[in-house]
Amino acid sequence: MGKIKSPLPVKLIIAIFTPQPDLFPKIERELEKKWGKIDFKCPLFDFNYTDYYQEEMGFDLKKKFICFESLISPENLDSIKLSTNELEKKYSVADKRLVNIDPGYISNSNLVLASTKDYYHRIYLGNGIYAEVTLFFQKDSFQPLLWTYPDYKTSESIDIFNRIRGIYRKQLANL
Repeated sequence: MGKIKSPLPVKLIIAIFTPQPDLFPKIERELEKKWGKIDFKCPLFDFNYTDYYQEEMGFDLKKKFICFESLISPENLDSIKLSTNELEKKYSVADKRLVNIDPGYISNSNLVLASTKDYYHRIYLGNGIYAEVTLFFQKDSFQPLLWTYPDYKTSESIDIFNRIRGIYRKQLANL
C-alpha cells in the first residue's frame, strides 16, 4: 500500500486574452488582489489559433500568460476558476465577455488547466469545474498531448512554461 502524503504546492498560472489590450493592467491588478504579486508575465502575442471566440469577443485578440509569487495548493484550482469566471462577468457587456481568464498550474511534472467543460480527458474537481493535464514534463521540456490547445504547444509557449517551471523549482528549493 502506498503512503498517503500531501502534494507539493504548485505555481498558479493564468492565461488572459482580450480584444482590448488596455484591459490587461486592470485585470492584472484585480488578480494580484486575490493571489498576490505577479512574478512573471510574458509579452502580448496574437491569439489567432481559433475562431471560437470571434462572435463573442471579436477579432484581433491579444493574449499573455502570468504567474504569481505565492504558490498554491492544487486542490484550490476549482475555487480559483470560479473566481476568474466572476471576474470575466464583471468585465462583460450585454452578456459578452471582454476578457477570457483561464487559470491553471505548473507542477514538476505537468501543466494543468481548469475548465467548465467536460470531455473524455478531463477529471471533475467539484463545483462544476474540471481539470486537464495540458502539457507533461519529460526530457527537459514540456510536451503536448493529443488535446493540447494549439497556442499552448507552440515553441514560444513551451519556452515560457519551461521558464515558469524554472522559477517554480527555485521556489520549491527555498521552502
